[in-house]
Amino acid sequence: MLNTLRPAFGRLKLELGSAALLILPFASSSHAGTPATANFNVNVTLTAACVISNVQNLNFGSQGVLTADVDQTSTFSVQCTNTTPYTVGLDNGSTSGATAAARKMANGSATVTYTLYSDSGRTTVWGNTTADWVASAGTGVTQVFTVYGRVPAQSTPAPGSYSDTVKVTVTY
Repeated sequence: MLNTLRPAFGRLKLELGSAALLILPFASSSHAGTPATANFNVNVTLTAACVISNVQNLNFGSQGVLTADVDQTSTFSVQCTNTTPYTVGLDNGSTSGATAAARKMANGSATVTYTLYSDSGRTTVWGNTTADWVASAGTGVTQVFTVYGRVPAQSTPAPGSYSDTVKVTVTY
């Protein structure tokens, strides 16, 4: 009797499995519908801004007697938001008694005079007043500025290391 039920049970399993496969597409399509969607906005507010970067030191190297001009350059970069007008000023340095036209590197109380210019001909002193600022407008990308330095011929002080610190200011 067990042997007679076995073929019928196997056929029943096969028929039930086939029926389930036929019903499956109908079951999933009965739950399918139009997907729900929504939108969202993406915003940013840009304000006028500038950053200074890649500031290089100005090094006049090792010199002996200062009987002739010693010229060197350095650079720094400014990046401002597109169309932002700005000015770049260089202060008189950290040594007492300096001016834009006659900055001073110091070693104790001894000094070496130097000047910073905004042009390669070294005719336009670069200072920190409206008369000697460098003006530009932001492009959104980095703009490189060159500082043209000169130590003019002068009475040479005692040997030693002379230095000064100049602050770059970008006003926008």
